[in-house]
Amino acid sequence: MAETLDLSVFVKRQDDGTAHLDLAIEGIDCAACIDEIEGGLCRLPGVVDARLNYTNHRLAVEWRDGQVSPAKVIEELQRLGYRAHPFQSRLVEEEEARRAQWLLKCLAVAGFASMNIMLLAVSVWSGNVTDITPETRDFFHWLAALIALPSVAYAGQPFFQSAMGALRNGRTNMDVPIVIGILLALTMSVVETINSAEHTYFDSVVMLLFFLLCGRFIDQAMRRKTRAVASNLASLKAEVAHRIEENGELALVPTAAIKAGDRILVRPGERIAIDGTVLSGASEVDESLVTGETTHRAVDAGAQVYAGSLNYNGTLTLNVTAAGKGTLLDEVERLLESAATAKSRYVQLADRVARGYAPVVHTAAALTAIAWIASGASVHGAIITAIAVLIITCPCALALAVPVVQVVASGALFRANVFLNSGDALERLAEVDTVVFDKTGTLTLPTMSVVNAGEIAPDLLEAAARLALSSHHPLAAAVADKARDRRPYDGAVEEPGQGVRTIMDGIEMRLGSPAFCGAEEMARDAVKGDPTSSAIAFAWGERRAVLLVRQALRPDAVAVVRNLRESGFDCRILSGDRAEAVAPIAQALGIEMWRGGCKPAHKIAMLDALKAEGRKVLMVGDGLNDAPALAAAHVSLSPISAADLTQAQADAVFLGDRLEPVRETIAIARRAHRLMRQNLGIALVYNLFAVPLAFFGYVTPLVAALAMSGSSTIVTLNALRARGRAPAKEAEAAQGAPAVQGA
Repeated sequence: MAETLDLSVFVKRQDDGTAHLDLAIEGIDCAACIDEIEGGLCRLPGVVDARLNYTNHRLAVEWRDGQVSPAKVIEELQRLGYRAHPFQSRLVEEEEARRAQWLLKCLAVAGFASMNIMLLAVSVWSGNVTDITPETRDFFHWLAALIALPSVAYAGQPFFQSAMGALRNGRTNMDVPIVIGILLALTMSVVETINSAEHTYFDSVVMLLFFLLCGRFIDQAMRRKTRAVASNLASLKAEVAHRIEENGELALVPTAAIKAGDRILVRPGERIAIDGTVLSGASEVDESLVTGETTHRAVDAGAQVYAGSLNYNGTLTLNVTAAGKGTLLDEVERLLESAATAKSRYVQLADRVARGYAPVVHTAAALTAIAWIASGASVHGAIITAIAVLIITCPCALALAVPVVQVVASGALFRANVFLNSGDALERLAEVDTVVFDKTGTLTLPTMSVVNAGEIAPDLLEAAARLALSSHHPLAAAVADKARDRRPYDGAVEEPGQGVRTIMDGIEMRLGSPAFCGAEEMARDAVKGDPTSSAIAFAWGERRAVLLVRQALRPDAVAVVRNLRESGFDCRILSGDRAEAVAPIAQALGIEMWRGGCKPAHKIAMLDALKAEGRKVLMVGDGLNDAPALAAAHVSLSPISAADLTQAQADAVFLGDRLEPVRETIAIARRAHRLMRQNLGIALVYNLFAVPLAFFGYVTPLVAALAMSGSSTIVTLNALRARGRAPAKEAEAAQGAPAVQGA
């Protein structure tokens, strides 16, 4: 690719004399590839940094301009055994779609072949103990070979490529012993078929491939789903802006052409393209996706605004303080990429075990062959015994130990309204000792509600709710939910920044700001008693009412947090919302450690501090400003109401208005982790007993294949215990606590 593509057009040159290039890497099969690629590139003279994100296979390379060429980077990656091309999200998504289809085809071939070969094998097994003729048995064996050989050649490609890539670079992974076992078992099966032997092992080989491909396809689907929505940050970036030129005229220019010190005009309904300071004008801005603050913030001259915010109802003239690089939105994107890259270094339990397991398997088989030949056995007999050892130690049970538990536990989580985005999330969830919550939309419900509805006359509340149906304001939407009659009033007129009004039976109705409705004093008194609420007033002739609107705590939040604390978890709150809005929530939940007004960098710094203390943090959040923290945490959860980008960074997403799925997710993950370790123990204990028997020739390859299948069955049956729910006592405690309202 380096010879036919001009890579220079993809290079970004910085003011500090460095150059940056994002590459998509092919051939990555495990987290161990990260250190190999980053280490190999960093050894190149002139390379400043190399960071690989395992989730999206995106490699960010930075070097001193003039000392390294992009072609040299590509060449070094090829030497390491990896193909690379410029990272373009569309092309990467297309490549992932093609790979998913390819894995599905491999899975289908393996499944079809295993069913047919198993039918032939059953016929041979039953015939060997009855009256099958050698000619018929040979025919069945040759027929199985004709099915198995091309099927394995096609369906085994993911494992062959992975194993070859590992061996080329002087390392091993779980696929190496699997591939060696497959090839030797196939070879010996063909030899035994030629020699008219009673037993062949085509069925074991193809069945093993089928189960392993199931796990690989599921993992691929999870990672592809995560990447599919991870690019939605771009939707918050305004591509153009109205710049005010020196002569006072407006010019529509690309955001990339705006620099600090420029003046831009932002009209109502437009998304702000830059970070800046308000020079003139007054409006309300929606910063919920950027800072986590759900209430629209009133801004006027001197106020600071951020890129990605939505201007609501007034025209603003802004002085640009940062555009493109340096904006809060850019900081979110940068922190997100950095955090996701660091998180991708996590090595799964099965991979950690495989690092020591593979050399032991190879050594045991080799020593068996050498020992039998040295003792005077024939080469054929020694190889048969060695293959029996290799088959019996083939990591089928080991390879299934973790994936099977993951599949069963994923089903249990699904029933608990939780969907996993990451294959290794269960392992990390089981290690959690600290739970950090965002406030808005996480501890509280994502929608606002009228909290003093019971104090307002029913006819007045109904009239206000019907009038609210004609308004677009989020506070009015909360009021509109109270309407029993869903028909809006005729002739309603909305006045931007004020409210909505209409005439009903000759009497004017108004809903909006307290000043618009002549209820300022009433609003001050109402808010004084509940400072965390936002006030919206209603006037109907001489009658007045002030409705207090705020987000309510999730109905079981108090019980769930109490249960977590009683179980030994350290619970904290980190919120981008105002400190005065966070305090009553923390008090209601009994959480002593909390912080309000946190920007994304602050949240990551606090998570890093907890990590430095040796804590394993579960972050639960929903806003765009939570996305970097979710990626930086040891593991993360997000409600389904969260922004798409935030859901993409979370390891799991939960449904519904209750917080119980957070507690239940931890409980299921801990149970699953215990079962994973038990399964690995079962596989290893099985080998301790089976390998000596095979080594001394007491186990034929057929018995070895049956023993291997038996160990896999035991592992699978043990994994089914992950379907169990959390203890009833805990569930009742979480469900039975009283709901508490909060802002």
